[in-house]
Amino acid sequence: MMMFDTISLDQLATFEMGQSPNSKFVVESDEGIPFLQGCAEFGTITPNFVVSCIRPKKICKPGDILISVRAPVGDLNKADREYCIGRGLAAIRFKNGIDTNFGWHLLSYWATSLRVVAQGSTFEAIGKQELANLQIADIPLPEQRRIAEILDTIDKAIQKTEALISKLKVMKQGILHDLLTRGLDKNGKLRDPKAHPEQFKDSLLGRIPKDWGINPLEKLAEVDRGKFTHRPRNDPRFYGGAHPFVQTGDIAEAEGDILKKYSQTLNNSGSAVSREFPENTIAITIAANIADTAILGQPMYFPDSIVGAIVRPPNNVRYIELCIRRAKRILNAHAPQSAQKNINLEDLRPLLIPTPTSEEQNQIGDMYDAYSNHVQSEEQYRDKLKLQKKGLMHDLLIGKVRVQV
Repeated sequence: MMMFDTISLDQLATFEMGQSPNSKFVVESDEGIPFLQGCAEFGTITPNFVVSCIRPKKICKPGDILISVRAPVGDLNKADREYCIGRGLAAIRFKNGIDTNFGWHLLSYWATSLRVVAQGSTFEAIGKQELANLQIADIPLPEQRRIAEILDTIDKAIQKTEALISKLKVMKQGILHDLLTRGLDKNGKLRDPKAHPEQFKDSLLGRIPKDWGINPLEKLAEVDRGKFTHRPRNDPRFYGGAHPFVQTGDIAEAEGDILKKYSQTLNNSGSAVSREFPENTIAITIAANIADTAILGQPMYFPDSIVGAIVRPPNNVRYIELCIRRAKRILNAHAPQSAQKNINLEDLRPLLIPTPTSEEQNQIGDMYDAYSNHVQSEEQYRDKLKLQKKGLMHDLLIGKVRVQV
């Protein structure tokens, strides 16, 4: 239900359509002004430019809202300085009397209409006419400012949470390196090689605690390839049942975490030509993406582009997964430089794993999981804020809920 009247965007703003400069004037230096060809250089809020232009044809001003006018249409960024803009972008400049922050939120909500228009064309793109004709709510200026304040508050909370998530991810990578090279003492604290050098030794894997062993992966886990023997692989007769069938992309997306999502399922005929791996198996990609990992959250089936490592007790599944993940660079180096990189069981089974006691493995796994859980908790909070913002934008920008001025 629309409570406000609507007007066309050109009644509130002017437009500067981008135009590509001559390529000989585009330079990889600070000479000239930053050049944005399209939304590929967009950041979270403001652009991250890579090249500059010494003879720009079209320039946006600080405060303009940049909008992508070619696929994907409707992506937005704020211009924090002058930019040379290419034909993939347009600059929207709100007229005097229109609150700029409000304009940003207004476009964030109504730009979805532009995507619908663009998808009706042969090549997904829009021009000045489509921008000018975009129908938006006509909201009184005092309400514009109050709406902008409300939505800005949520944006700041989202940005603060995203900054914390980034910081936690960096810390998680740092602790991963420390845990797998220094280990933990009996009190659960990182061992200190500088304070206690006598507790460490040089090994094939570098400097590690003296009481750690080194074992091939095949001694710590049963390591076998997935299976799907029928050809062609895409035969629809085998798909669409109750058995999760994991692909390499599913593993890559999990980034080492517990795998609960899957892109395909097998029916009983499909499961008969594949192989099921139990819950807590470490899934390892061996084709295209090399050594991406995930831990199965339930029994699942694999094709032969994925290897399953079933960890033998008393070893810790999370600890072994971390060691495999850390070896990604080494395993990548083993992959032949062919059209599609791949490795095989002969690369994975002999992979050397530093091996502390099962108790210390458990400690290391628990500490890493605590960092991961903190990241996931903050990501869930950020997603909740984004959902709240989406609902508020709808209610406020169509007038379903009116603000007190």
